Formats: sequence, structure tokens, C-alpha cells
Amino acid sequence: MVTHQTIGESTTHLSAEDLAALRENLHEQRSFRQEQLRQLAGPATSRAEDRLQRQAAAQVEVRIKLAASARMVLADVEAALTRMNEGSYGTCHLCRRPIDRQRLMIVPQARYCSRCQQVKEAIP
Repeated sequence: MVTHQTIGESTTHLSAEDLAALRENLHEQRSFRQEQLRQLAGPATSRAEDRLQRQAAAQVEVRIKLAASARMVLADVEAALTRMNEGSYGTCHLCRRPIDRQRLMIVPQARYCSRCQQVKEAIP
């Protein structure tokens, strides 16, 4: 369905189709991150002893960082799905205003509106 918006029209409304697409996206992200964590939990493989021991150490470090990142994204996705189920999805956690539809289409697990996200990132 194509909708035409004029300047000044609100883009915060999420239709049932939007929510369905966002829910599907979040489920896909959850599956991807869960599989990524399963693969990263597997044993690291090495072929040659001396040279590959250094590479294995570097790989372990990369795997640890990837796993930490995957866990963080998975937690954000799970939280977004919980907010959907509770009916609070799409509301900024700080200012309580609706999060812009376009932002949610890009970052479906967003907790904050663009303005609050910028403020949050500016604070050290």
C-alpha cells in the first residue's frame, strides 16, 4: 500500500501492517543472533600449531567481542518484542512521545526517538 504524505503530516503512526513487518524483522534478527551465538560458542579450530596459536588467540578475542555484540542486539530485540506484546512499542523511553515511524522501520528495536537518542549519546 502506498500512502502519500504532505509536509507537516505526522509520520509517527504505525499501521497494523507496519507492526507486522516490524515484528517479523525483529523475529528474524532474534533468530540470526541466536544462531550467531550458537556458532560462536562452538570450539575454535586450528590447523598448524605455532602460527595458528597466535591466530587462534586473535580469533578467540574476535569471537568474544562478536558474541558480546550479538548478546546486546538480541537483548534489544527481545525487549522490543516484549514492548510490542505489552502495547508500549514505539514510545520513547525518555520523553514518552511516539518514535517516528521511519526510525522504527530502520531500527525496529529503537527505545528512543531521534532527539532523545542524540541527547543520550551526547552525554558522556
